[in-house]
Amino acid sequence: MDVKAAAQESSVPASNSTTSEAISELRSWKKRGQKRNIWTVNHVEGTKLRMNKRRRPSYRPEDQEAFYRLLEDPVIQSFLEADIFLKVSDKYLLSMVVEYFGRVGLPGHLYNRIHFFLALYIASDMEEDNPTSKRSIFQFLLGREHWPDLYKEFLKLKVEFFHAMGHRAWVTPELCEEIQAQNPHHWVWSRARQCAP
Repeated sequence: MDVKAAAQESSVPASNSTTSEAISELRSWKKRGQKRNIWTVNHVEGTKLRMNKRRRPSYRPEDQEAFYRLLEDPVIQSFLEADIFLKVSDKYLLSMVVEYFGRVGLPGHLYNRIHFFLALYIASDMEEDNPTSKRSIFQFLLGREHWPDLYKEFLKLKVEFFHAMGHRAWVTPELCEEIQAQNPHHWVWSRARQCAP
C-alpha cells in the first residue's frame, strides 16, 4: 500500500465517532489494582542498608501481543518505514508504547492504531520533544490533507490517554530493555538510532 493511500485511509479512523469511542473506552476502563513499589537492597555495609525503590513493570503479555499485532497495521508500517532516522520510532520509544499500554490497562484486543500513535506521541514528548518529528504522527494517522483540521482532537485524546496512564510517562532504560528482551529477535527491536544529520 503506498503512503498516500495509507494516509487517506487513516483519516477515516480519526472521525469524530471513532475519536469519541476511543475517549469513552479510556474513560470507562478503570485501572484495577495499582502497582506497588518494590524495594531492593542496593548496598549492605555493616548494619546499614541502602535501598532503592523500583516500580514493577505495568505491561502484561496481552499488551505485548497487542503491540505486535498493531505493527502489522499498514499505516503503522508505512509510518515506521518513513521514519528512516528513527527520530520518533527507535526501539526505546517503541518499547515505551508497550509499557504505556500496561499503564492504561485496557484489554489487549481493544488497542488500535489511535492508541499506538497516542502512546508513541507521549513517549516522544517525554524523551525527544521534537515538534517537527512528532508532526509526522499527525500526518500518518490523520491524513496529510486533514491533519491540520483534526490534530486538536488527537491532542484531546492524548490528555485522556495520559490521564488513563496515571500521569506516569517516565520509563527507565532498563525497563525498555526488559521489554525488548521478551522477544529479542523481533525486527522492531533492531531499530537502533544512529547519528542523524
